[in-house]
Amino acid sequence: MRTDFVDLKYVPGRDEVIAEFFVEPNKISLESVCNHIAGESSIGTWTEVKTMKSRILRDLKPAVFSIRKKDRIVKIAYPLGLFELGSIPQLMSSIGGNIFGMKAVRNLRLLDIRFPKRYIKSFEGPKFGIPGVRKKLHIRKRPLLGTIVKPKLGLSEKEHADSAYQSWIGGMDIVKDDENLTSMSFNKFEKRIIETLRMRDKAEEKTGEGKFYMPNVTSETHEMLKRANFVRKNGGEYMMIDIVSVGWSGLQTLRKFNNDLNLIIHAHRAGHAAFTKNPKHGISMLVVAKIARLIGVDQIHIGTARVGKMSDTETCEIEDEIESKFITELSGGHTLEQFWFHIKPVFAVASGGLHPGSVPKLLERMGTNLIIQAGGGIHGHPGGSEAGARAMRQSLEAAMKGIPLEGYAKKRKELSQAIKKWGVK
Repeated sequence: MRTDFVDLKYVPGRDEVIAEFFVEPNKISLESVCNHIAGESSIGTWTEVKTMKSRILRDLKPAVFSIRKKDRIVKIAYPLGLFELGSIPQLMSSIGGNIFGMKAVRNLRLLDIRFPKRYIKSFEGPKFGIPGVRKKLHIRKRPLLGTIVKPKLGLSEKEHADSAYQSWIGGMDIVKDDENLTSMSFNKFEKRIIETLRMRDKAEEKTGEGKFYMPNVTSETHEMLKRANFVRKNGGEYMMIDIVSVGWSGLQTLRKFNNDLNLIIHAHRAGHAAFTKNPKHGISMLVVAKIARLIGVDQIHIGTARVGKMSDTETCEIEDEIESKFITELSGGHTLEQFWFHIKPVFAVASGGLHPGSVPKLLERMGTNLIIQAGGGIHGHPGGSEAGARAMRQSLEAAMKGIPLEGYAKKRKELSQAIKKWGVK
């Protein structure tokens, strides 16, 4: 790489995109591989070219301005002119693209991105966010309780709706489809929506509480929009989307389409670990969550802070990022400063291996601006789905009052059975 992009005296401007990487070189120096990364993700190529103009170097040249050799954390400042406003696919083709496949790199992980004001202003962000979701659901302070119909696949439309009903009358606020349930031979999308929303209405009448259903609209983009419209026309208030599966383009399209639909967007992260799990290579879940917030999801799965079954190490940092107006740069950490301007805060969703005994520890670690999703921990209850939902609601009541679960369970059969089966975290 003939152009030198390393300038450790460079001071980034407020109108630049900052990307932070973990970098492990492949048989070359750290400074050399940083040159390769900065060039490949911007204006550079592998050899000197006659078409390189002085104005390009002046206006579009990025700068590697920080190299921490001890932990190999590198920061690169990119001029905003390198990026198309309002286009996440183009951004990620640059700082999340070819650089991962270069021979000069043994391992590379995109840890964080700082978006400048002009870039953020080119996105709408969440339509509802935490304040709007709470207002719509009429739940002001406590965490929201949800479940996923189990088994993931195999139930008919009526069986699915009946399972949802049992969960709602037991105390769940929300029922959602699982990530791989779309429109199957045994469970067609349109019929499932009609049946489940009918049972939602019945549950609301029985309990006097608002009940909500998150149907999975994930599909090819045009079909996905068609399904979202079907949900709205049939009285739904939510839609769920597998954001990794449909990609950033699909999510951006759905968010724009939602200006007319006014549905809450629930983002599932199925597949993220293919590139977020390796601590040395790939893209962090923090980056995924920040982009999802920027585009405009209202709630997103981020993990359980090691309370559940999933491997997650960044959960609390991600929750701070998606809920806060302003994030300060952590001394010695890797989180970049970020001001979110008009972008609303996003609800964190905790899911994966949760049950009534998990709730107190979960609230201790993640607070009350939280959606708790339990699947097997509801439907695996010895008394069935309704009893499992009651146990989860009882557990939340105890946790909100600061009462130990074992004591609260003495006069509550459902919670007692749940603790006997799964214990307390």
